[in-house]
Amino acid sequence: MPTVLVTGCAGFIGSHLVERLLEGDNRVIGIDCFTDYYSPGRKRANIARALARHEFTLIEKDIIDMRSFPAVDYVFHMAAQPGVRASWGSNFEIYLRNNVEVTQNLLEFYKKKQIKKFIYSSSSSVYGDAPLPMTEDSLLQPVSPYGVTKLAAEHLCYLYWKNYNVPTISLRYFTVYGPRQRPDMAIHRFIKAVLSDEAVTVYGEGTQTRDFTFINDVLEALSLAAKTELCGEAFNIGGGSQISINELIGRIEGITGKKAQVSRVVKQHGDVRDTRADISKAWTMLGWKPHWDIERGLAEYVRGCRESPRLC
Repeated sequence: MPTVLVTGCAGFIGSHLVERLLEGDNRVIGIDCFTDYYSPGRKRANIARALARHEFTLIEKDIIDMRSFPAVDYVFHMAAQPGVRASWGSNFEIYLRNNVEVTQNLLEFYKKKQIKKFIYSSSSSVYGDAPLPMTEDSLLQPVSPYGVTKLAAEHLCYLYWKNYNVPTISLRYFTVYGPRQRPDMAIHRFIKAVLSDEAVTVYGEGTQTRDFTFINDVLEALSLAAKTELCGEAFNIGGGSQISINELIGRIEGITGKKAQVSRVVKQHGDVRDTRADISKAWTMLGWKPHWDIERGLAEYVRGCRESPRLC
């Protein structure tokens, strides 16, 4: 039975990954320190089902303070300090610590171990305002401190592969959404506001576009990344659903049957204008492509919110 480590196991993507791994024949060890970027109680609810399984072990510690880690076959490094808008000023120290130093700590330990794969969860934020579609060989110029730290961690993964043969792969996610999405993310905020007859806050004019990726497609990409013999590579993981924020709100209105009350505020520093992933490399080299379009993904999200409002 393979043993798998998932850092940030109580977060949005991490908790879904833990459950997917437990559905297979895996022993899963999760690490999470339950930071207060958003409600720790929400995170604990995310892994409630996993905690009921004897194949799952939770280590409640801060990775930066750990000097040894479990003996495992695979490492899925999901732990990070999220959020573009919060990464400026004095907060940058937190991002350096939780995104860069934490990654280095893990790589330094596992460079001495015989693991099968180290999969790092990166972000489309490494591209900044690169020309569309964004390809893996685009010039990487992040426009937020968050993006800078995610790119730095990617570079660490590459250099530990190059120098120590740590079998790393980086996946650059494009705006992942789905059940358990972080409460500060747009789709979560929009759906919750529309269902609750509250104002939907939009930054700027709403003409900016995003490539939205449903959680199930990300889980499939993670699975394929663990199985491939490739190392030292980075892959775009995008849903192929590039739409404007205004159009997104319109889709949510259509699915919910309710009219959004839109409140517009000034555009935030660090927000890129548009994103769209070129996923040809992931298709060619990993055999991955998305299967959930935005309409289907939003409908599933809305259904989940209506069934379990407290988790929405």
